[in-house]
Amino acid sequence: MRYLVLLMALASTPAGAHEDHCAEVETSVSEAGFSDSVSVTCSDTHATITSDTYPDHELMTGITGTNEQVPVPAEYDAPVILSPTLDATPLTRDAALGVAVNGVPIYDYTGGGEMTEADLAHHQTQHDTLQTGQLDMCGGHAGRGDDYHYHVKPTCMIEQMPNREANPIIGWAFDGFPIYGDDIPDGSTIAAGDLSVCNGQPDDIFGYRYHTSEGPPYIIQCLMGDVPDFDRLPRVKPLEASDGTGAAPGRPPQGGVENLVYTQDPNSGGNMIYTYRGEDFYIRYAPTETSDCYAFEKRTVTNNGSLQKGEYCR
Repeated sequence: MRYLVLLMALASTPAGAHEDHCAEVETSVSEAGFSDSVSVTCSDTHATITSDTYPDHELMTGITGTNEQVPVPAEYDAPVILSPTLDATPLTRDAALGVAVNGVPIYDYTGGGEMTEADLAHHQTQHDTLQTGQLDMCGGHAGRGDDYHYHVKPTCMIEQMPNREANPIIGWAFDGFPIYGDDIPDGSTIAAGDLSVCNGQPDDIFGYRYHTSEGPPYIIQCLMGDVPDFDRLPRVKPLEASDGTGAAPGRPPQGGVENLVYTQDPNSGGNMIYTYRGEDFYIRYAPTETSDCYAFEKRTVTNNGSLQKGEYCR
C-alpha cells in the first residue's frame, strides 16, 4: 500500500523546470570524461547516446556464476526522452532500462528477464546477479548478446569519472529521468525507505531521479516515467554464425567456476579463461577482415569441453 500511494503521488508531479534537457545529457557525458567514446545527438523528442557498449575498464574478472558469454563490441543507440512525464504504473522489461554516461546499458538486478510488475516489491534472491556471482568487480557482465552491461552500481566507471566527488549524474533511464549514485546530489544520505519501488525519488530539477543503492535492488529495477515506444526500445541481438544461424546461448556451469579472468589481446580481441572442476576452459575471439565479424575459438562447459571454431558477426 505504501508503494501504491507513492506512485499515485508521483504520477501528478510535474516534470520540473528542464522539460527539454538535451544540454543536461550532453553535459553529463562530457563532464564524466566520456566524450571521446560516447556521442550524444538530439532530436525534438530524444537525446540518443551512442556507444559500442565496451567500456575502458576491467571486464568480467572475478565472475564465478558465468553464463559462458564474452563481451564483444556492439553499436548501441540509447534513446533518452527529453520531456519526461511520470506515470502511475512502473514499467519493467527483460532488457536495458537505461544507459550509463559511458554508453554501457543498465539492466535491473536480475539476469534473465525474471522481473515483472508483480515482483517489484519482493527481492528475488535466486535471480540476483550480484548474489549469485554473475557479475564482475565492476558491476557488469556479458549477456545473451555477448554485450557488456551493468546490473548494479558501475563502480569502475564511477572511479574513472573526474567529477565523481560531486555526486554527478551517472546515467539516464529511458523515460528521461537521470540516475545518480547512492547519495542525494547535494551529498546528503538517503534515508531508509525514501526510495520508491523503482529505486527513485522526486527531484526539484528533473521532477524525478533514480539512485543506486548498497542493498537490493542496487540500481533501477523499473521505469516510473511514460515511454510511448517502450516495446521498441533497443536490444542487442545475439551474434550470428557466417551461415546465418544464431549463436547458441551459454549455460551457467553448475556450482560455478574458478579463476575467471578476461583480457584483451594485441589484436583487439578478447580472451576469457576459467577453471571448472579442475579442468581449464576458455573463449577467445579476434576481429576478421569482415566488418563486425569475429573468429571465435572456444572450449566451454556448455559444449562439454569440445573445441569449437567459427566466424560470428553482429
